[in-house]
Amino acid sequence: QVQLVESGGGLVQAGGSLRLTCTASGRALSIDRVGWFRQAPGKEREFVAAIEWSGGSTDYADSVKGRFAISRDNARNTVYLEMNSLEPEDTAVYYCAAAPVGGIVSWRSNYSYWGRGTQVTVSS
Repeated sequence: QVQLVESGGGLVQAGGSLRLTCTASGRALSIDRVGWFRQAPGKEREFVAAIEWSGGSTDYADSVKGRFAISRDNARNTVYLEMNSLEPEDTAVYYCAAAPVGGIVSWRSNYSYWGRGTQVTVSS
């Protein structure tokens, strides 16, 4: 089992920045990839970004490319999501998820472990 805890959400004005943190515990060494997803009210949960736990390769949704950056600190079992140039459309609950094996990075079904989420609100 892997436990994930997100932090760093909050209220920010449009154009501002936030850094989200996801800390893994338990069998963290069994993780192949960590991803960030988000869910806005009335919408489906969508893929934001992912990072390979060992190699560090990254993937991003088109909507956040050039604005968001995902990184990891293996020694701390932590993944970060740096969010810049935030827009009101980025308002959502952001979830951290871990995949034990490889697969399509944007598919929710490939992620076995999920955190409880952290709220990000961007005001206009």
